[in-house]
Amino acid sequence: MTLQADYTTSQLDVLEAEAIHIMREVAAEFERPCLLFSGGKDSIVMLRIAEKAFWPAPIPFPLMHVDTGHNFDEVIEFRDRRAAELGARLVVASVQASIDAGRVVEETGRRASRNRLQTTTLLDAIEEHGFDAVFGGARRDEEKARAKERVFSFRDDFGQWDPKNQRPELWNLYNAKIRKGEHIRVFPLSNWTELDIWDYIRREGIEIPSIYYAHKRRVFERDGMLLADSPVVQRGEDEPVFEAVVRYRTVGDMTCTGAVQSTAATVEEIIAEIAATRITERGATRADDRASEAAMEDRKREGYF
Repeated sequence: MTLQADYTTSQLDVLEAEAIHIMREVAAEFERPCLLFSGGKDSIVMLRIAEKAFWPAPIPFPLMHVDTGHNFDEVIEFRDRRAAELGARLVVASVQASIDAGRVVEETGRRASRNRLQTTTLLDAIEEHGFDAVFGGARRDEEKARAKERVFSFRDDFGQWDPKNQRPELWNLYNAKIRKGEHIRVFPLSNWTELDIWDYIRREGIEIPSIYYAHKRRVFERDGMLLADSPVVQRGEDEPVFEAVVRYRTVGDMTCTGAVQSTAATVEEIIAEIAATRITERGATRADDRASEAAMEDRKREGYF
């Protein structure tokens, strides 16, 4: 009997290996990296990649979350529990603290959101802690401005992004050279798709917050989106509340993150649902990306992720 070796690798194996290589490169090249961890699905996958990259040693950098104060309770609970399970240091940068300190001014009105205010809080936290590289879970398939990003995204000493002033990345070689005050945003999941994320969650058996699965929730409709009924979300008299079975494809500030009607209650059902859709997760559920054709790019130029 002849044994034949199988050297084929799956798409997920290739993506995982690339992400592990990127994380190890950052750990070797930078002095003070950190990983943005919100408790959302992409940051959860990124955290699993970090575990694998450095196992059996602990993850060699802290986690950070820019908390608007208007996040979903299920996600915040998951964030805190997961960080505690790993024994990781969790830095919480608070938008409310930025408002109290006069660093930003809170918006008012029915469509008020703290989402844009995160930029100042993020940049202040990077400066305060001296982070020179920051891992983010953004993917190129999410939005056209993010499709322009390099894996190593250079930010100047004001934290700003210039899509015309980025470094070439030939043969997976990354330029990590920066001057004092500058930093690099690093995107290990750049080449992943939403479907890849869910396939990886299924393969790895990764726990995620319950908000991603179909559940009954009080919502109201605005601009074709279903927003959560919450004291932090201003609602008009022409926006009645009703109960619906929904789930969230992406999570963030609840003032601008919409749900989708769905009965998908398992990872397998979610994968089947995503495979059939032709609308991106941010296009379907993020009001902040609908402000203008270049809404995301404008925020990224200011320092947003």
